[in-house]
Amino acid sequence: MKPQIPPLLLAPLIPAGGTTLQQQLYQRIKQGILQGQLAAGTGLPSTRQLALELQVSRNTVLNVWTQLQAEGYLMSDRQGSRISSLALPARQADDDTLASWPLAKRMDPFYLSQWADTGSLPLRPGIPALNHFPMAAWRRALSQVTHHTPPQLLGYGDPLGDPELRAVLAQQLRITRGVRCDAGQIVITEGVQQALTLCVALLSNPGDQGWIEEPGYRNAKAALQAGQLNLVPIPTDEQGMAPEPEHWTAAPPRLIYTTPTHQYPTGVVMSAARRLALIAAARQHQAWIIEDDYDGDFHYHGEPIMAMQGMTENAPVIYLGSFSKTLFPALRIGFMVLPAPLVSRLRPALHQMLRGGNRLAQQALTRFILNGEYRRHLGKMRRLYRQRQALLRTELQRATGQAGQAMPLLGGNSGMHLVLPLDAHQDDVAITRKLLQAGYAPTALSTFYLTEPAQQGLVIGYGNCSDTQITAATGQLSRLLGWPG
Repeated sequence: MKPQIPPLLLAPLIPAGGTTLQQQLYQRIKQGILQGQLAAGTGLPSTRQLALELQVSRNTVLNVWTQLQAEGYLMSDRQGSRISSLALPARQADDDTLASWPLAKRMDPFYLSQWADTGSLPLRPGIPALNHFPMAAWRRALSQVTHHTPPQLLGYGDPLGDPELRAVLAQQLRITRGVRCDAGQIVITEGVQQALTLCVALLSNPGDQGWIEEPGYRNAKAALQAGQLNLVPIPTDEQGMAPEPEHWTAAPPRLIYTTPTHQYPTGVVMSAARRLALIAAARQHQAWIIEDDYDGDFHYHGEPIMAMQGMTENAPVIYLGSFSKTLFPALRIGFMVLPAPLVSRLRPALHQMLRGGNRLAQQALTRFILNGEYRRHLGKMRRLYRQRQALLRTELQRATGQAGQAMPLLGGNSGMHLVLPLDAHQDDVAITRKLLQAGYAPTALSTFYLTEPAQQGLVIGYGNCSDTQITAATGQLSRLLGWPG
């Protein structure tokens, strides 16, 4: 006796753009099984019979049967084909969803702050002048790589990154940033955030003390928190990170995160005396210093401030950098420079944790640097950002009615952002929300504090702002704050 054909299978198959009749039949039966419309044990017609009923070729049905059998939805024997017995999940009530499942406790701190997708809106800190990137030169560098790519370049490479890029970087860092290193000490990462995560994973244990600047870079706090370190906020002053003797005795650190060349977000430069004292104390307490030189290439007055890592031999410093600020964030190429004694000790772990990144992009970056395009682009961006910072200062002075007078702006003469301090009664978070509604994305200074904010303010990025946008933004801010200008 032929099994009765379930009505679900008899609905006509209608040709539709992009979906074959075979795919339609496959999805119809599969979803019917998963949704309980085709019960376990239900007998199915022969492939010949169903093909006649649906007016399709028998091969179409045969192919569907073969696929469903391979995936375990159908069983076939001498008696014919039938639906397999599956443990289908019970239907859930609307309020019984995965959203209510518990997460790791280490995730709790991340819900104290709100995240908003501000993209590349004007005034967002940390975004370079994207429309000034020399895309034609970058395409040439990519073309040089892709037109001469041996097959082996398409496979996994050195887990620490492309050797040629590491060699070029080592030379560049020695000359421009005063970093003491060779190519063997450099590890290529997918941005600084991965480098931070690696530092935490390789050099600390849960429950260790992790020092961070107060106020300080929020993503560094996130990396340390994800590693279950106890965060210790260290105040900053006009000379940078300022640990007191009691910090060393009460909470001796395993990791110390700092931005000595251009403290983020306040912009102060850590003094030479403070740097050397930090290195000496870290060596005494066997603590590792993570030096994030996030925008050290953009210094507008006098000689560049050199890296702390290069001040002494064998400093316990892991130096971090990336091309997100100098080129573009989507490139996702960063690097860390390990102290020489650490390289051999960490290499086995790094070989298992890393796969070498995007080899073609790294090769293209190498060509871009060797062709002189990177140096030329940096020079143009220094001039552009110097001009934009000057314009922002001028526009803020005009908007506040203090034209020609010095304003109490933080941020120094480097980088791509300034900090506008606000009065204590002003809510910088509320102000940034209103500015976001108007299409501008500065960051509230108070959100960079781990403890009670000592100051309200706006961290204003000018790297990706045109002159017109800077003028319009300061006008919007003037109206919002009731400034006389």
